Amino acid sequence: MPAYRHTQFGWITFAIISAVDAIAVLAVVVAELAWVSLVILGATALVFVLFGWLNVVVEADRLRIWFGVGLVRRSWMLSEIVRAEAVRNPWYTGWGIRFLPGRTVYNVSGFEAVEIELRNGKRYRIGTDEPEALLAALADRGVR
Repeated sequence: MPAYRHTQFGWITFAIISAVDAIAVLAVVVAELAWVSLVILGATALVFVLFGWLNVVVEADRLRIWFGVGLVRRSWMLSEIVRAEAVRNPWYTGWGIRFLPGRTVYNVSGFEAVEIELRNGKRYRIGTDEPEALLAALADRGVR
């Protein structure tokens, strides 16, 4: 049984996709472009299913994350994590997966995150709306 499990819903992503979908439906009504609307609705549905929410799980020996239905995922052995701390992502990091100098960011909403550093020096930021709970779960498993 996981020591910690949390799912954060991407409300901003949902709002943007809903707005794009409303415009697509309007295109059907105004310009009779049903095929364009179907393409847009399909693409936005795919984006939401792949990146609409972020799951974070701390297990006995591993930290796992995955977006949406789980096709996009990542995990780390807890024994490889040498440091974890609460951080705030700058606005320009956005949402989704970002490969930035010195770190990779996995985020679905907001700016709060927990940054982990591995033995090999690589750093990852995991977006979360409850960084203290994630840090506590990691600390319970020996990650400081």
